Amino acid sequence: MTIPTDLFQYQRQAQVARLLARTHNKLVEILDKELLPFDISSAQYSVMSALVSGRAHSAAQICQELSYNSGAMTRMLDRMESKNLLRRQRSLEDRRTILVELTPYGQQLYPQLLDLTSKMLKRFFARFEQQDPDGLSAYLRNTVID
Repeated sequence: MTIPTDLFQYQRQAQVARLLARTHNKLVEILDKELLPFDISSAQYSVMSALVSGRAHSAAQICQELSYNSGAMTRMLDRMESKNLLRRQRSLEDRRTILVELTPYGQQLYPQLLDLTSKMLKRFFARFEQQDPDGLSAYLRNTVID
């Protein structure tokens, strides 16, 4: 077994990685509880958010945005479609592409969900706001994403 040359540095970095994972899990747990009255999961909210923001327009783009596999995404979109939150249709330009859009009901509901999640995140990060959230955000965006 090879031991990292700088064990202390490795342990610090591993601790940060664990904390990031635990933070994500805690955010999902809290958001799922907040969204329960709407019968929507945090994952479903993330799909809606990706569509509203324009980060995704197709099932494949949503998979990429949320790091989901296509089978899991199909099942989630099926559930969301059965709740009348979104609809799917084949692209006229490329029949292999499945376009996804919110239904009028999904569009009407989304602002309420956005308000709820905004308040939840404000509470969650209340103590952190005194620090440097922009610095951490920039670091994670530049290092972890892309």
